[in-house]
Amino acid sequence: MMQFTLYSRSYCHLCDDMLEQLQQYQGEQRFTVQVIDIDAQPDVELLTLYDELVPVLIGQKAGGLPQQICHYFLDAVKLKAFFDE
Repeated sequence: MMQFTLYSRSYCHLCDDMLEQLQQYQGEQRFTVQVIDIDAQPDVELLTLYDELVPVLIGQKAGGLPQQICHYFLDAVKLKAFFDE
């Protein structure tokens, strides 16, 4: 099964929008979504990596490596390409 990680912030409307848009694909595809608030994590590396980029969507298929799909806005073309790989 596919897994997505959405790096976000609690006060970020773009993050909420991306999560809502991603969830609309759950009727067509089977996947899980883990939302991680980068400000609530003790790991400063996440903040360093994604501070100015949130929301950031990372996808991973079973047995595959995680890959960044998009940031700021959901990129439907890149998401579809990820599903079709």
